Amino acid sequence: MSDDVALPLQFTEAAANKVKSLIADEDNPNLKLRVYITGGGCSGFQYGFTFDDQVNDGDMTIEKQGVGLVVDPMSLQYLVGGAVDYTEGLEGSRFVVTNPNAKSTCGCGSSFSI
Repeated sequence: MSDDVALPLQFTEAAANKVKSLIADEDNPNLKLRVYITGGGCSGFQYGFTFDDQVNDGDMTIEKQGVGLVVDPMSLQYLVGGAVDYTEGLEGSRFVVTNPNAKSTCGCGSSFSI
């Protein structure tokens, strides 16, 4: 997808740069960062991240800087209007999701409720 189309989920430059550097360390240039939502965590839902070289029917792929972010349709419905970013700070470095649909979040930042 091109950068000038309104996307339901944003993939920041910082996240794309980190994905690019992590993929460079692997022996599979087809890897993409998959973000997904599962039940669990202290607030009811939690974010998950994994590298995947498969894109399934219905998945949305967002390309930035030559790397891809993949989201399944079930997870995407909870992420519309959000952003996947990468931060480095005192708590360490990690991929984070900014989600305007979350009514509350856990202190860890990976768990939320709708």
